[in-house]
Amino acid sequence: QVQLVESGGGLVQPGGSLRLSCAASGRIGSINAMGWYRQAPGKQRELVAAASSDGSINYVDSVKGRFTISRENAKNTVYLQMNSLKPEDTAVYYCNADGLYWNGGILAVFNSWGQGTQVTVSS
Repeated sequence: QVQLVESGGGLVQPGGSLRLSCAASGRIGSINAMGWYRQAPGKQRELVAAASSDGSINYVDSVKGRFTISRENAKNTVYLQMNSLKPEDTAVYYCNADGLYWNGGILAVFNSWGQGTQVTVSS
């Protein structure tokens, strides 16, 4: 299968910035979409931003103008630059990716999640 490893979470004051990274590894054939989700305590997991292989990008309305998603395809890595952070951005952030991987010489579909990284925005 394909494994995703996230890094970059932490504690930051309101108005501050953080950059999350997520690297995919394994017998990757191709990656379609890579994205970031978040889940705050007592709330459902929501899509924050996603970037597809065709170049399309989507953001949830609450982060537009503050967050930027980018991909480094040669490294199978996706980033989330988060600026002007607010307390309501506090959540566990999860990386997600889907595409094709090599399974015994045959391409198969994968949809993988990272382990999650905590982002806390507080003074």
